[in-house]
Amino acid sequence: MSATPKEAPTTPRRLLARLRRLMARATDLAPRLDGLVRLVAAEFVAEVCSVYVMRPGEILELVATEGLRPEAVHRTRLRVGEGIVGTAAAEARPLNLPDAQNHPAFAYRPETGEEPFASMLAVPVLRGAEVLGVIAVQNRAPRRYAEDEVEALETVGMLLAEMLHGARSASAEVALSLPGSMARHFEGVGLTPGIVMGPVLRHGRRAAPRAVLAEDPEAELRRLTAATEAMQRAVDALLEGPARAAGQEPREVLEAYRLIAADQGWLGRIAAVVRDGLTAEAAVERVLAELRARMRQVADPYLRERLADIEDLAGRLIDHLGGTAPEPAQGEGFILIARRVGPAELLDYHARGLAGLVLEEGSPTAHATIIARALAVPLLAGCRGATDSAVPGEHAVLDADEGRLVLRPDAEIVAGYTAALAARAARRATEAGYRDVEPRTRDGVRLTVMINAGLLMDLPQLAETGADGIGLFRTEIAWLARGGLPELETEEALYRDVLAAAGDKPVIFRTIDLGGDKLLPGFSHAEEENPALGWRSLRIGLDRPAMLRRQLRAMLAAAAGRRLLVMFPMVTTVEELRAAKSLLEAERRAAERRGAAPAEVRAGAMLEVPALVWQLPALLEEAAFLSIGSNDLTQFLFAADRGNPRLAGRYDFLSAPVLDLLEQVGAAAAAAGVPVGLCGEAAARPLEALAVFGVGIDQVSVPAAAVPAVKAMVRSLDLAAFRTFLANLRRSARGGASLRADIAAYARDHGIATE
Repeated sequence: MSATPKEAPTTPRRLLARLRRLMARATDLAPRLDGLVRLVAAEFVAEVCSVYVMRPGEILELVATEGLRPEAVHRTRLRVGEGIVGTAAAEARPLNLPDAQNHPAFAYRPETGEEPFASMLAVPVLRGAEVLGVIAVQNRAPRRYAEDEVEALETVGMLLAEMLHGARSASAEVALSLPGSMARHFEGVGLTPGIVMGPVLRHGRRAAPRAVLAEDPEAELRRLTAATEAMQRAVDALLEGPARAAGQEPREVLEAYRLIAADQGWLGRIAAVVRDGLTAEAAVERVLAELRARMRQVADPYLRERLADIEDLAGRLIDHLGGTAPEPAQGEGFILIARRVGPAELLDYHARGLAGLVLEEGSPTAHATIIARALAVPLLAGCRGATDSAVPGEHAVLDADEGRLVLRPDAEIVAGYTAALAARAARRATEAGYRDVEPRTRDGVRLTVMINAGLLMDLPQLAETGADGIGLFRTEIAWLARGGLPELETEEALYRDVLAAAGDKPVIFRTIDLGGDKLLPGFSHAEEENPALGWRSLRIGLDRPAMLRRQLRAMLAAAAGRRLLVMFPMVTTVEELRAAKSLLEAERRAAERRGAAPAEVRAGAMLEVPALVWQLPALLEEAAFLSIGSNDLTQFLFAADRGNPRLAGRYDFLSAPVLDLLEQVGAAAAAAGVPVGLCGEAAARPLEALAVFGVGIDQVSVPAAAVPAVKAMVRSLDLAAFRTFLANLRRSARGGASLRADIAAYARDHGIATE
């Protein structure tokens, strides 16, 4: 007869006590693992207990078993994501299956002899966020393991993780000795610009809890309560200190963070785990592992990003419990490398001398990105594997402008970047003199250079750069910083402050551009296969007209008695623009009845979707102005994800198809008397801005930091001569070839400041 458990396994306290005695008797890893699987099988009344260990290349190897065939040890291997064991590792969560062999992920391995066993519980062995292996139990009888059995096996996994980590430390040091002296290159996406060099500081390597089992659970609960209160006081102090100094938006981010710090959901779960017999530190680690597993299943990227906030708070809670303090900073000018980082941690690091930030995970709307932008810290995201490759204290180069991280750079790389930084510093000192200078070409053509903005902290840059206005105000950024829709009065006050800061200079407000990678919590949005092409931007506004009208109402009220420029994003058909304009007109008439209407309201469209190019006559009849969104237009034109580092250099903005399209739009708009400009990151580089002006578009809107360089380029340019050269060059171009090298050569030969 098959052995079927008739009761829950022994308590974690007794089980762990027996495991401790086992560990004290055995010194080598293999005997410890053999003893562990025998003990766990007996305690769980399981016919099988197996341990799989992660090997290089994301391979899980069977290293110990009780119940499977002994010859399968070191022979059976599964890739991460393959089989039940591989799936548990890939998803970093337990799989509790009453009939494992009929599960879609089941992978048959004949050498194991596991055919008779139906039920299976596979639990990932986690150390922090890293998966070191999987421990699994199996029984012949189909059954779902009880919740306390799952928790008991997770607790065993915590001890097993420390055992495996300790065993691999020595070999890991040897493995790093040779590669550790070689340069490592990583590609990512720059979320805030800048180039820095300095020593590496690696984030997120707190020591594991010294003890897992609590001798006195009530005393542990008292420690947890005291530490929680201390953590919340520290967050309050952070809000009144560094966050207040950093500005309004970082403070709003920290307000949302403080709500998480006081949330009784995750804190209550920690207390429950302590009552089950774990120390407070081990309980925090256990609950954090549960939350990581749960967050991986969440489709909403905004909610997934809140994991960084919770990890931040969990680490702070462990510190207040008396855990190991974070690694000390390496002095002024260090580069922080992390998988994720929370907003409060980032403020702490900044106070200790942070110069640059590299994240394995991150997005333009993450709280860390908002804080980094406020602090003007260069940020590079998407550098998978950088955390494990980084050696604290060693030198690195962070180039967020080009999306590049170099660990342990050789002398030539360091010398090249040192010279480039010196040249950049000298150029910026020269460019500072362009604040009060018009962007007028050598042959007398007055061009327009505006800035992109999205937060109140961006507004002083309008005066500092001497820009001609705000060509793109991203209204959704403030919503995302707050973590939700602001009150109508708050939103109206924001727009009023923006207009006041601009004075008599124009401001183009873009309506909400949500969707894709910008989602608000609580906002219903189904998971999409291609979010960049899905339900986003104006599509959301037209399907949720009350939300769009509410925003338009705030804009109109803020602009009472002034001129209001409203731009609708991602317009795909002229009919969509007409529908959006009708909502704006309805709200304008309502404002007029209230006696608080703007003196003039003009509605424009962003040209980001190539389909609009074939609707230009009708579009130019409806739009008071056009703004070409270079980021999305290039992405859609070449079907190339602009957030994918592998595609970053494959399709060039300075290729013939892009310039042909820009010229066509510019010529049609000029003939219709409709102003047209280009906003986006492309024109932030002087060489690209030169080409934009060369095809007949006279207005660009760029990040504020780029304004002096673009002005310097304009002042050194003979526009008529360059337009003649570019027209001839484009006529001779073949297919979709890039014209970058030829344009750059012309600029060098004619003294145009594009470097």
